[in-house]
Amino acid sequence: MAGALALSGFTAAQIKTIKNTVAKDTNADEFDLFMEACRSYRLDPFRKQIHAVVYSKNSPDKRKMSIIVSRDGQRVIASRCKDYRPAEEPPIFEYDEALKGSPTNPKGIVSATVYLRKQDSQGNWYKVMGQADWDEFAPIKDEWAWDDTARKNKPTGAKTLDASGNWAKSPKLMIAKCAESQALRAGWPEEFGGVYAEEEMDRVHALHSATEALEDFEREQRQAQIGGPGLMMVFDNTMQLEKIPLGSVFDRCDEFLKNATPEQAHVFGIRNQQTLREFWAHDKAAALALKSKIEAKERQLTNTMQAAE
Repeated sequence: MAGALALSGFTAAQIKTIKNTVAKDTNADEFDLFMEACRSYRLDPFRKQIHAVVYSKNSPDKRKMSIIVSRDGQRVIASRCKDYRPAEEPPIFEYDEALKGSPTNPKGIVSATVYLRKQDSQGNWYKVMGQADWDEFAPIKDEWAWDDTARKNKPTGAKTLDASGNWAKSPKLMIAKCAESQALRAGWPEEFGGVYAEEEMDRVHALHSATEALEDFEREQRQAQIGGPGLMMVFDNTMQLEKIPLGSVFDRCDEFLKNATPEQAHVFGIRNQQTLREFWAHDKAAALALKSKIEAKERQLTNTMQAAE
């Protein structure tokens, strides 16, 4: 936060508001990076010109932040380019009649092409093309439906167009925006390199959301087969895995650590390192308390070893 404040030019109160709204899912490093992007691109998050999206925020190994620039933000950047002119003709669409009416492509759009204008060093204007294929940008995701037997939504195995945004309502507009973004990066790479429009990231968001939903469903299925949610842990030298219900993990570990020697606590932390990381995702406060207890025991072990030397 301090780094973001020093770089951004915003007041402390404004920084706090940004962190709680357009960048609410970012961690400290991601937030500093986002605020640096705001400064570098000279875009205002309060005007919805730029915002941050964190994908797979609950999976440390998959977590990724993307900095999204809205169409207004792109046009602000473009207006600063003295060699830029917007499109003078409407987008060109290619259609496939065989695709019309399908769940993933209701209008049968194959691609959209947009031409912007760029001025060369002699003052002549030439076209810069941007093309976006429907199959590359449309947010296609797994179809889910209510299952009477399971009494919950389940994946059907089919694909469908994500209807939560504007792709189902305004498919031509959305794919044309993607084509325009492609043209901006092609013609003005220094200004638009690494800048992605919200429409371009809708597919990524849909895929991540669908994947996470499917992972949650499969996890529920596995947990139902073994008696509900819990974590597998090792407490002694037999290396026997013991399933501990989530609500009992802290109490069970706390009880063990109270009676454990410093050596036993150290080994316990190593053997259950991954499980304790998973517990962190469920209850950070309790996981932090366990971490502190293990570290306290380990300090005792270190002091004992140093004294022996």
